Amino acid sequence: MSSIEMTASPARLAAVHKRYGAQLALDGLDLALEPGRVLALLGPNGAGKSTAVSLLLGLQQPDAGQARLCGRPPDQLAARRAVGVMLQQAALPDTLCVGELLAQVRGYYAAPLSVADCVGMAGLDGLLRRRYGQLSGGQQRRVQFALAICGRPQVLFLDEPTTGLDIEARQQLWAAIRTLAAAGCAVLLTTHYLEEAEALADEVVVLQAGRIVAQGSVAQIRARVLQRCIRAQTNISPEAVLHWPGVRAARRDGAVLEIHAEPAEAVVARLLRDDPQLRDLEIHRAGLADAFLAITREAA
Repeated sequence: MSSIEMTASPARLAAVHKRYGAQLALDGLDLALEPGRVLALLGPNGAGKSTAVSLLLGLQQPDAGQARLCGRPPDQLAARRAVGVMLQQAALPDTLCVGELLAQVRGYYAAPLSVADCVGMAGLDGLLRRRYGQLSGGQQRRVQFALAICGRPQVLFLDEPTTGLDIEARQQLWAAIRTLAAAGCAVLLTTHYLEEAEALADEVVVLQAGRIVAQGSVAQIRARVLQRCIRAQTNISPEAVLHWPGVRAARRDGAVLEIHAEPAEAVVARLLRDDPQLRDLEIHRAGLADAFLAITREAA
């Protein structure tokens, strides 16, 4: 082992550097997953998320630094047996039935989940006898999730897990992820659905150009954007509002004027004063999506 000190963690990157030719993908990244917690790894395209996951899974080697999975090099079989993985792309045999795929993958583990548990958590009712290639994209994603969790993983990697799922199926997978985390599983989630990260994550890490630009709970990340969103039907123009104190941004969405401001109270009072006909007034605090956009723009 090198001189880098690795603490006990189900999955960890320590001072990791990775370069593809002239492109620096990861620049001294430190990242750790903890049992029973969901870590959402966020960032724009090219930020280094996929590279970080590949290193943790042993699919690539770092140029410098260390990757550890369950205390071992990630490419060791003993480490891989403790891991479940659901990537964006999955090459599964189209001709096999869902039940056959599940039986095959469950056979790799000493104490897998029961078929009934896999079916219930992934929402596979009525699909076990269907050929994988005949399933819709959303159904295939549910099968991939079942295969990722069937070995009772200590560490679960979920890369855009709910892409292509309808709202009901997405909620079902969210419930399953919460159940797994509550049982002690460490979960790494990458997603472009920021409401998904907001709903699931105990910790959020935002990457930009291979470095961490923000880290903390959802509330801590959200607090970095001290603004609220005001929406109302009004004839007042965005151009006029932009000059008001506290207004950070304003735009029109059809008949609705959307304003980002802090503090919001003075802006709302002026809206009501300047337009007595104003209707459908709504005020929301900044969400994770607002914070993510602000943080990545600032870092860029």
